Amino acid sequence: MSAKSVINKEIFTPHDEKMLVAVQVKRRTKKKIPFLATGGQGDYMTFICVSVTNKKPSHVSITKVKQFQGSSAFVKRSQWTIDQLRQVNGIDANKDCPEFDLTFDTALDQWVASSAGEKCTFIQILHHTCQRYSSARKPEFVNCQSKLLGGNSILHSAADSVTSAVQKASQALNERGERLGRAEERTADMMNSAEQFAVTAQKLAQKHKC
Repeated sequence: MSAKSVINKEIFTPHDEKMLVAVQVKRRTKKKIPFLATGGQGDYMTFICVSVTNKKPSHVSITKVKQFQGSSAFVKRSQWTIDQLRQVNGIDANKDCPEFDLTFDTALDQWVASSAGEKCTFIQILHHTCQRYSSARKPEFVNCQSKLLGGNSILHSAADSVTSAVQKASQALNERGERLGRAEERTADMMNSAEQFAVTAQKLAQKHKC
């Protein structure tokens, strides 16, 4: 099972939530944190996750989850509501890059994703989620490529792919139905011809007997 699947199972499912997307990140600038504040747990992996409650009205959260070295467990460290998100900065609107910033009411986090593609997927789904669930004051998305914010998000692309597949399957079935229909017509014509031939042969046989 992947790390993201485990996070969803251990962190969100017990609270009747589902994880929409997660991105593995590292800080671009290290925070100076006292040794005692970290508990001396050494290296760790960090994930930024977006989740939504299953019950209505829906509540969306952005959660920082960590896994410390030597441990298989994931730990929830910080959490914000989607309405506390003020800005998503994609850093460069002209090319794919792994860096991005998240600005909340009381925090600014500067991240580097494990890959540019993973960051793009995260921002696409986060933007779609904000448009759907945020209150009247939606966060601003700056320095983000237009492909991440427009109608051609991966969610829409997936829906378009499904629709296209259904249309192609329907067309294939229609064409197959037409071919079957033509075959049935030819079969009926052949049966009629065979019946007519049999009647004619019978008449000729009776005529020769006479």
